[in-house]
Amino acid sequence: MIVLDTSALIDLFRGSEVAKCFIDDEAVTTTITYYEIFQKIKHRNSKAEDRFFRYFFSCLRVLDYDVHAAEVSSDIMANLMSLGTPVNGFDVLIAGIAVANGAEKLITRDKDFLKISEVADIGVLVY
Repeated sequence: MIVLDTSALIDLFRGSEVAKCFIDDEAVTTTITYYEIFQKIKHRNSKAEDRFFRYFFSCLRVLDYDVHAAEVSSDIMANLMSLGTPVNGFDVLIAGIAVANGAEKLITRDKDFLKISEVADIGVLVY
């Protein structure tokens, strides 16, 4: 299973050929990414983005943030803080969901995930 981060989905909407390469049967995303996408769409009142992402999320498996993911996320953030390298909390939640669900890899444009991969058992591909 490959988890697509918010940045990968935004790039997909913008027509990025690189982002399109990661869409296959193993691709999933998270409820945190769903939140990040739709809070921006609703703020901008963008009907084109709304249509695109509502259809996209109806075709893509969306992993939930549950108690197990919360436990994993808290471990990740605690380890990052111990190293003196905390990162964006939403990124930690996304990584926690990915790890809790056994994802092999996370696809992103966000380099914070490289720091996360130092303390979490997940591969990260930053494109």
